[in-house]
Amino acid sequence: MKNLKCILLLIQVFIFQYGFTQKNVDIQEILSSIQDSTTKAVLANPATFRYQIVYTQINRDKNGVPHFKNYTLQVDPDKYFNPASMVKMPLAFLSLEKLHELNKPEINKHTTILFDSSYQRQVSMYADSSSKNKKPSIAHFIKRAFLISENDPYNRMYQFIGQSDINKKLLQKGYSSTKITRQFMGYTEDQNRHTNGIRFVNDNNTLLYEQAPQYNTDSFSFGAPILIGNAHWNSKDELVQGPFDFTKHNNISLEDMQKMLQAIVFPTSVPLKSRFNISEEDRQFLLQFLSQYPSETNYPKYDTEHFYDSYVKFFFQDSTHSMPKNIRVFNKVGWAYGFLTDVSYVLDTLNNIDYMLSATVYVNSDGVVNDSKYDEETVGFPFLKQIGNAFYEYELKRKRNYHPILKNQVPKYEERDQNDTRPSIKNADN
Repeated sequence: MKNLKCILLLIQVFIFQYGFTQKNVDIQEILSSIQDSTTKAVLANPATFRYQIVYTQINRDKNGVPHFKNYTLQVDPDKYFNPASMVKMPLAFLSLEKLHELNKPEINKHTTILFDSSYQRQVSMYADSSSKNKKPSIAHFIKRAFLISENDPYNRMYQFIGQSDINKKLLQKGYSSTKITRQFMGYTEDQNRHTNGIRFVNDNNTLLYEQAPQYNTDSFSFGAPILIGNAHWNSKDELVQGPFDFTKHNNISLEDMQKMLQAIVFPTSVPLKSRFNISEEDRQFLLQFLSQYPSETNYPKYDTEHFYDSYVKFFFQDSTHSMPKNIRVFNKVGWAYGFLTDVSYVLDTLNNIDYMLSATVYVNSDGVVNDSKYDEETVGFPFLKQIGNAFYEYELKRKRNYHPILKNQVPKYEERDQNDTRPSIKNADN
């Protein structure tokens, strides 16, 4: 009996620090402050809009050590949503981990990486016009994937890590909901199992390391069919009367994505096995580009009218397209097939508050999947903005036992060179 009490106590401690508690009433009280009729209609119809919310409260003790408490609303790992570009986040983390574990001093995230075409429909890559030296690198892929959520960097990181290692490593870390099996290339299942031959070279084009083309022989258990919608457009541009099959698409639960981000922002707050094996320098690099704005970045030089500061900050996106100077949002977003998702850590250094907020919502009133006609502008983005504001206002008023002075972990952001006359990038596949 004594041993059982000890085990139960340990479980309670673990849940307090790392786990997810179901206390819907707290979140509902926070959301009750929202007056926007569209958002209220979404909240009243969870089955239609398939929304899920994870709110992570952060409280410091007298020594300044943060403690985390998680609250959820409508969260269910079996309730599918398409993660879309959210999959770029773990691949960025795993890419830096793989570089770190290669343990080759001459190779780092800035080293030129070249991709050969080694199988059907594969695309080679030997240059990147948006980088300063016009060459591809893992660092530049991460910038492009985070700043405006470009797609090809995801494909290249997928090819570098390999389909097998992506899934094995995330499973080993405890992210058991995760299946990442597809590139954003329109490939068949077989083509997604094959990844390109890769070479790292130095500035003189001397070979430093070569990775042979890979083929994943692992099997996947996809579980019950995931069918959504009333009709869909197929790969032949034919309208099919029947739901779209997401069964073999990429999949990550909202809880796992929240924990992955927490593992980078606050590594010691998650179990050791759930952390990413990267250097502190690489962690700082991730934090910088999870929170840096396109208007601050020189390479790539994005057009700031289209790719404005709040472009991938859904909880703070409004008509001004600007971000408050006292707030930094460390996050990743995804949008596809009518699903909109944001997983964020919010830091306000003026009011000394920080918290994590993750949410997903499905906005597809016509029920037709893959027709590029979704209710993002009229329902999805306003919904995420409204709930983002509700939690921010709640945090401003929330009582705390200790009020530490918070600082941004990122020591310095870039500044756009105002004398740079290069044309800006106005269009990107994202």
